[in-house]
Amino acid sequence: MSAHSHKFHLVDPSPWPFVMSMAALVTTTGGVLYMHSFAMGGTTLAFGIFMVLYTMYFWWRDVVRESTYEGHHTSVVQLGLRYGMILFILSEVMFFFAFFWAFFNASVAPTIEIGSIWPPLGIEVLNAFEVPLLNTAILLLSGATVTWAHHAIVAGNRREAILGLLFTVALGLIFTALQVFEYIDAPFNISDGIYGTTFYLATGFHGFHVIIGTIFLAVCLVRLINHHFTKEHHFGFEAAAWYWQCD
Repeated sequence: MSAHSHKFHLVDPSPWPFVMSMAALVTTTGGVLYMHSFAMGGTTLAFGIFMVLYTMYFWWRDVVRESTYEGHHTSVVQLGLRYGMILFILSEVMFFFAFFWAFFNASVAPTIEIGSIWPPLGIEVLNAFEVPLLNTAILLLSGATVTWAHHAIVAGNRREAILGLLFTVALGLIFTALQVFEYIDAPFNISDGIYGTTFYLATGFHGFHVIIGTIFLAVCLVRLINHHFTKEHHFGFEAAAWYWQCD
């Protein structure tokens, strides 16, 4: 069978799946050692995280090269990647659903241990009409700007696509800065019972999600400036936009 008799991509042998599995093992082991105050636990954890980031960079570099310069990402391959991204986003939905379930389970029927009231006695809650409302507006606006960038790419308007993506990345950074300010100013912490735990876990992972999405879009911005995306071939940006819209 010749190399061009089908539309599928037969990936060349790569060290990155094995290296990433080893990095995940080292990171997990280091995390457990660190949380139990073992010697070298922090060093092991830091080395594992470095291995993960190192592998991510070079693995995605190879994927970008295969897509942009070698032309391996045909329409069939892109369809498979889209299905994979959709399944990943569904896993994210289930992940955050667990946090919402914990919050509503605790708030709708507060137990006697927290005084049978919600929020628990002694907890001073944040004003939802201050930073939380502002950050919600910022995320909604960023959804509009990333959609603007997407339509500009499809229309072949590179200048507007760069502008829309630049605005989106800037809004993501503003959101993160405001959330850091909110955490610093919050009158409770993660140790303050079920309220503090559910608040910081849910908003913390959401903030982490926004940081990852901002990095994802920033990489797409660099690729867009370097002419990596065309009207017909821009799945990398679509994946980032889908991930961002889930925020």
